[in-house]
Amino acid sequence: MTIDELAAYLQVAKSTLYKLAQEGKVPGQKVGKHWRFHRDAIDEWLKTNPKEPRR
Repeated sequence: MTIDELAAYLQVAKSTLYKLAQEGKVPGQKVGKHWRFHRDAIDEWLKTNPKEPRR
C-alpha cells in the first residue's frame, strides 16, 4: 500500500503516518523516496499494539 492508501485505510492523516513510519512505530519500508506498507503487516500491527493514550 502507498501512504495515501494507508491513510484512507486507517483514517488518519498522512503526516501522522510519515512520522510513525520514520520513527519505526508502524511496519513499513522505504522504496526510494516512497513508503510502502503490507496490509497483512498493518493488520497484525493493529492487533498487537493497543492504542496509545493521548497526551
